[in-house]
Amino acid sequence: MGSPVQYSPVSRVVIFGGTHGNEMSGVTLVKHWIKNPSELRRKTFTAEACLANPLAVERCVRYIDTDLNRCLSEAVLSAPESESDPYEFKRARELNQKYGSGSSQFDFIFDLHNTTSNMGATFLRCSNDEILSEHMANYLKSRSGSQIMPCYNFLIDVPKKDNVYLQNIGKHSLCLELGPQPHGLTRADVLTRMRELVNYGLDFLDLFNQGKEFPSFDTDQYRVLSRVDYPRDSAGEISAFIHSGLQDKDYVPLKNEDPIFTTLDGEDLLYEGDKVVYPTFINEAAYYEKKVAFTLTEKVRWKVPALKLGTLADYQGCPN
Repeated sequence: MGSPVQYSPVSRVVIFGGTHGNEMSGVTLVKHWIKNPSELRRKTFTAEACLANPLAVERCVRYIDTDLNRCLSEAVLSAPESESDPYEFKRARELNQKYGSGSSQFDFIFDLHNTTSNMGATFLRCSNDEILSEHMANYLKSRSGSQIMPCYNFLIDVPKKDNVYLQNIGKHSLCLELGPQPHGLTRADVLTRMRELVNYGLDFLDLFNQGKEFPSFDTDQYRVLSRVDYPRDSAGEISAFIHSGLQDKDYVPLKNEDPIFTTLDGEDLLYEGDKVVYPTFINEAAYYEKKVAFTLTEKVRWKVPALKLGTLADYQGCPN
């Protein structure tokens, strides 16, 4: 399907944990890697580990004033500092200054997250222009044994000017969203899985830097369609809850008239739609405040172009 996409070598890599301070797999791993960085060394680079929201990590809460992973918009990052700013606005600017701004911009960002939803190992990307991270996700699937924990490609597909997520500040990025895991605790199986995935990701970047070419391939993507709130009464209180037939069924096809909510009176509320969709982030604990019961996605087949390392002569025109 045409010439391979070419990128320059990846030399500066950062692994963020604790973007949400109570998502403990990333917090635990990053704390370990800060003390013991040898695991992050590869032949062509050494990755850096960083606690994205240290105050939230210290208190084991999602955030202090506002969600850090919604603070990386151009408007927030370019606004003048103010003493009245939320803590996460200030922290977002600090992170952007160190890892994302101008000549300091890092080549690749890993952002490590946990979800209470049954989403296995979800590789979350913000744009289909991110060919490098799509190839990384495919490499992770091939190496990590999806029969142990299923792997899924999740695409938000948001224009860069509207991107508010931490991964927005790097040249390339991949968010790892692993679950189910309750917030505020660590599950050894989920922690081990995340550690393996990060290490395979670093291996992939090292292979790419050494000139390995990656052929084109077809893959399934789950693209966001909409976010569904809980039913609410006139006072705004939740009046129905995730149906037992939907609970833990992330990425399972949802069809017209399938039950999605149930009331305390035993009434089932059904999905009404003219096409099959795939619910994700079902009953995610942190999304109650965001008024999201689940996110609906569509399953789309996409052909990813081949990838190769560019030569020095190629770099001027590379999509860095």
